[in-house]
Amino acid sequence: MYFEGHIQSIAAALLFFFAAYAVGIKKQTWILRGFRQERIRDKDKLAKIAGYFFWNSGFLLLLNGFVHIPYQESFTPSAILAYGVCTIIYVQKTLVD
Repeated sequence: MYFEGHIQSIAAALLFFFAAYAVGIKKQTWILRGFRQERIRDKDKLAKIAGYFFWNSGFLLLLNGFVHIPYQESFTPSAILAYGVCTIIYVQKTLVD
């Protein structure tokens, strides 16, 4: 494990942090695609869940940008994708009519 800077991961993390701020704090759920807004029961809860997803994914990408761990190139995208799929399934089961 050693430290180095990957500008692509850091830039992607900043985009994720911006999305977390826009969705989680400002409650701008129109940014989220794939959901019919009229079918969502609780838009505040959706914004909170999506905001946490974007923040956690951004943190993982930021960590990926500074700390090099063996095989992280295959682990990080897989972890974010699996976390995203679990989040989408949870939202579909609990918040969509």
